[in-house]
Amino acid sequence: MAEQSEKWVLMVTAQTPTNIAVIKYWGKRDENLILAINDSISVTLDPAHLCTTTTIAVSPSFNQDRMWLNGKEISLAGGRYQSCLREIRARASDVEDEKKGIKITKNDWQNLHVHVASYNNFPTAAGLASSAAGFACLVFSLAKLMNVQEDNGRLSAIARQGSGSACRSLYGGFVKWVMGKEENGSDSIAVPLVDEKHWDELVIIIAVVSSRQKETSSTSGMRETVETSALIEHRAKEVVPKRIIQMEEAIQNRDFPTFAQLTCADSNQFHAVCMDTSPPIFYMNDTSHRQVAYTFDAGPNAVMISRNRKAATLMLQRLLFHFPPNSDTDLNSYVIGDKSILKDAGIQDIKDVEALPPPPEIKDKVPAQKYKGEISYFICTRPGRGPVLLTDESQALLNPETGLPK
Repeated sequence: MAEQSEKWVLMVTAQTPTNIAVIKYWGKRDENLILAINDSISVTLDPAHLCTTTTIAVSPSFNQDRMWLNGKEISLAGGRYQSCLREIRARASDVEDEKKGIKITKNDWQNLHVHVASYNNFPTAAGLASSAAGFACLVFSLAKLMNVQEDNGRLSAIARQGSGSACRSLYGGFVKWVMGKEENGSDSIAVPLVDEKHWDELVIIIAVVSSRQKETSSTSGMRETVETSALIEHRAKEVVPKRIIQMEEAIQNRDFPTFAQLTCADSNQFHAVCMDTSPPIFYMNDTSHRQVAYTFDAGPNAVMISRNRKAATLMLQRLLFHFPPNSDTDLNSYVIGDKSILKDAGIQDIKDVEALPPPPEIKDKVPAQKYKGEISYFICTRPGRGPVLLTDESQALLNPETGLPK
């Protein structure tokens, strides 16, 4: 490598989805390695609607590791970033690009610096597991750039050290994070349960709550729960292991009533354990479980999973009736993602939202409650695939000549 021109830049670009847990991860047995106290299961969301795109460049002309997130430079000095970089560099292999005349040996990687540019196609501050998609994409991209000869399961153990939930974004469909037993975390990895095509009739609607309702730090929240909650040990040792078995069976059998009951119950218990006193956005009774499941992560956003498109259409009509946008809001920015569900619901503009009749379950004499402006926007999505490399150079976030943001 030393004999080559110092001007070359080698890049890769990848796209990685985010995920939503249906059996929650909450509490760590090791803070540094991010080892969970219980297994968890998540559904990967369609990256067309929610994903992170990351470009990583390497060049002998770079004098330090640098990163830009959504166009703004951030520090890579944090322990979680350093863990991911260190672990991938230790597994790097020889790389040769004959077209550019570049040869990088395994040992060269320890002395080469990288530039990282990452972009979320959804608001980073919205509490939608942007760190999960971000660290998964960082590790996946680094592994491709440095020719790491390990499968996504092994890579998930590295992504986990950046953000626990990131390990589950290395696969599509439904994914299980096995908490593992080894002290070094070698067996704490993600494993795919079924791919995104197994249960593709599911529709997922996310209600993103107004930004004034500030999100609590998951890291400190978990630590306080483990230290102070009398329920957390019972949840981790008694409740979750049984739910994991039941949930795997429900997913395999596409048994929506059981899936919904488990998802809602685990979300409720998760927030009870966290002593979360924020009220749910709306109440659902047991009858609702036949058509819709709800779950809340560590934040105010509600995730609703409908068993099919018809149920999702009815759900969206109810949501828009109770949580209409402000009159000056553009409907295209209020419902994002898969907008075709709006068409199924017979809604083309704000006037159609205002004309929605009260849902049939509302009694005639009871005034219907509306909460205009309480929701920032809705995202309509579905189960999606795992990470992929993007070969179209126009999608790269870094300039191929300089390795700096475009």
